[in-house]
Amino acid sequence: MDHRFHLLPAAALVIAAPALHATTYLSADQARELMFPGLAFTHEEVILAPEQLRAIAQASGVKPFSTRLQVWRGAAGELFIVDEVLGRHEFITFALGLDATGAVKDVEILQYNESYGDEIRNAAWRAQFTGKQHGATLKLDKDIQNISAATLSCKHITEGVKRLLATYALVLGKPAA
Repeated sequence: MDHRFHLLPAAALVIAAPALHATTYLSADQARELMFPGLAFTHEEVILAPEQLRAIAQASGVKPFSTRLQVWRGAAGELFIVDEVLGRHEFITFALGLDATGAVKDVEILQYNESYGDEIRNAAWRAQFTGKQHGATLKLDKDIQNISAATLSCKHITEGVKRLLATYALVLGKPAA
């Protein structure tokens, strides 16, 4: 009996299986130091209540994935937030830096787990968010340019930034004086 042909289906599955491409680019500490060189921060885990989650979803149009946020606060009101969004199939871990007014200072991609689409790490693409605040439309292909072959990553990072800006405005920001 010839067993060569029994191996073909298994080989086809191995070839057809998507390659897992997990890459960690920066730790949270490294990203925070890039965004806010030399600035001291205090860490807190923020637990969002159900009514806060609903308000954030309504204000941003994006439902939060988690009730927990990792937040670091600077003395003058700067914020550094680490969060995740879904790429095509896997989560993308990103960091958002906000200045004391709640405007985006920077966005960094910390970990990317997809096999393609990591062009969102491009500094010029991420720079499109700089200065944006809660209330900005942040719409892909209108306010934020898309990257061909990274459409879902672009869309979901854009939505993630919009959601975190709403979170800042509704939960994390300082009350108006």
